[in-house]
Amino acid sequence: MKSLLLLAILAAFAGAVLCYESHESLESYEISPFLNRRNANSFISPQNIWRAKVQERIRERSKPAHEINREACEDFKLCERYAMVYGYNAAYNRYFRRRRGSN
Repeated sequence: MKSLLLLAILAAFAGAVLCYESHESLESYEISPFLNRRNANSFISPQNIWRAKVQERIRERSKPAHEINREACEDFKLCERYAMVYGYNAAYNRYFRRRRGSN
């Protein structure tokens, strides 16, 4: 009987500790995780947006040839299927390179 009483007290204490809500847990309810369209990009400065666009243009200009070839092959379904079997280099050569002797 003593052990049952002790177990009941211990269970009540554990329930009180686990179910207790502090003020810190309620702070997350104050701010909505969703933003409207006007405020969505307000935390990004215009200078950072400009810098990102410039960096993207630089990356587009300085792409290696194999990456440009791969992108061209990915846009053409037959080339992409051929590339899955033989590789992108062989697929690009088959579908996009001019054959020797033809004008």
